[in-house]
Amino acid sequence: MGTEAIRILIVDDSETTRRIVGTILRSRHWTICGEAEDGRTGVEKFQELKPDVVLLDLSMPDMTGIEAAQQMTAADPTVPLILFTILEIDGIGDTARQAGIRRIVPKSEAWSLIPSIESIANQHAS
Repeated sequence: MGTEAIRILIVDDSETTRRIVGTILRSRHWTICGEAEDGRTGVEKFQELKPDVVLLDLSMPDMTGIEAAQQMTAADPTVPLILFTILEIDGIGDTARQAGIRRIVPKSEAWSLIPSIESIANQHAS
């Protein structure tokens, strides 16, 4: 996967966040192949759309981003998952990694999404 044609699935219960993140990521001419407003729909779209990268919110109404990540990783462990959360949770790193999450990006650092995705895409390609 080259960084020029990345297909991204955004799973976040906030429509505003999905819209803002979509705008940020499309600025790199990446494709938002799908959006989901909850974890269950996110897992379904993950299996249906086969994205290159998934951006997951931690706190959603039906399941956490960690639970969704576990199901996505079980279905295809090769797809990089990024946890994009407003919550500051100490010690979540180990649990997130065990669920298949490759990186945690705080929503307060949305500017770092692009380099995070590029880095993961480059690692995935090699």
